[in-house]
Amino acid sequence: MKPQILIGAPTSGTGKTTFTLGLLRALKKRGLNVQPFKCGPDYIDTKYHSVAAGHPSVNLDLFMSSSSHVREIYSKYTDNSDVAVIEGVMGLFDGSVRMKSSSAEVAEIISSKVLLIVNAKAVAYSVAPLLYGFKNFYKNIDVVGVVFNFVSSESHYSYLKDACEDVGIESLGYIPRNEGFEIPSRHLGLCIEDEECFDEFADRVAVQLEKTIDISKILEIYSSEEPAVLSDKIRGKGELRIAVAHDDAFNFIYHENIAALSRLGEIEYFSPMRDIRIPENVDFVYLAGGYPEMYMNELSRNKSMHESIRDYCEGGGKLLAECGGMMYLCDNIFDMKGNKFPMVGIFNQDASMEKMKLHLGYRRIEIEGKEYKGHEFHYSQIANSSESNFIGKVFSARGVELDTKIYKYNSVIASYIHFYWGEKCIMDLWE
Repeated sequence: MKPQILIGAPTSGTGKTTFTLGLLRALKKRGLNVQPFKCGPDYIDTKYHSVAAGHPSVNLDLFMSSSSHVREIYSKYTDNSDVAVIEGVMGLFDGSVRMKSSSAEVAEIISSKVLLIVNAKAVAYSVAPLLYGFKNFYKNIDVVGVVFNFVSSESHYSYLKDACEDVGIESLGYIPRNEGFEIPSRHLGLCIEDEECFDEFADRVAVQLEKTIDISKILEIYSSEEPAVLSDKIRGKGELRIAVAHDDAFNFIYHENIAALSRLGEIEYFSPMRDIRIPENVDFVYLAGGYPEMYMNELSRNKSMHESIRDYCEGGGKLLAECGGMMYLCDNIFDMKGNKFPMVGIFNQDASMEKMKLHLGYRRIEIEGKEYKGHEFHYSQIANSSESNFIGKVFSARGVELDTKIYKYNSVIASYIHFYWGEKCIMDLWE
């Protein structure tokens, strides 16, 4: 028997990530080998999980990959762990279409019980029908317990416990109202890349959880049969030499994408901010997404790296650039005030942080009869473009064709889309 805890919520903004980070750290402090996961396509929360747990967090996404792939990687990473903690995405039943690819569907696929986090800021006993609905709405998952967030007092909590008792769901404790438990800014703010900041934050929340949440009971009631270990498909090691950009500016990377690349050959990491050139004699370069807009001075000043990348691309080298990586390949990036920072110049266009607008959602991509899946998340936009060489078509999760462009120059492919290729070989793009 192994504790397996999927942390869901009625809505976004209830404190799932705060609770998850505190629980991961509290379990680690108890000497347990805890394996974190994240439902959906988020590549930021997984970084926080990894800091709190001391192990890489892995995405479980039922839009970008198949149910068999999700079961395979879940069993692979839980095999040697003492406990699995899976943070849900959005509301428990919120999916790409109805509950498709939702946290609830992940819970069903991996046979994990659900722990619900509920915002109790403005509710007392009236939380009962909400709990009843989430417990009984979908019979293929088991919502067995709840933790209340933003609780004002022990007296307030007593009303919430009464509701749990009448609904038949375990009340496992609460988190008091505390501004110190607000996660530091996740975008264009402080602490986004400061591991010490999140290390201290996880410690602070863990101390509180040990006071007001019954963690021992959570481990007890969420124990279930261990997932059957599904052997990863036996694949021979490839002979490619692969260069992956990884530094403070470029690090939005799905863990399983790197695992897939490692099966194709040897990976060497490099920093577009600090190194003078890309690694020599490589067969493939991956420019991941990230926050180039936060490091524009460093990226713009590194002219030798610009030249190295241009030489590689002009020579026909294969390169994939995603979101921030694609911005880096533009002529310039403009900051929010309109200041210009020259970049690599593979694509004759600019990326601008002026008039920021959120673009967000799952993407299905068709390129020359092949289908790929990914996710789009950015605030910048392309400006002053004279590019005309586009490939493929891009669709939303509901099948609506979008105007998101996939750019191609020689053997360079770039877009705002973060592709997921943990299951499907990304090198098929060049075949």
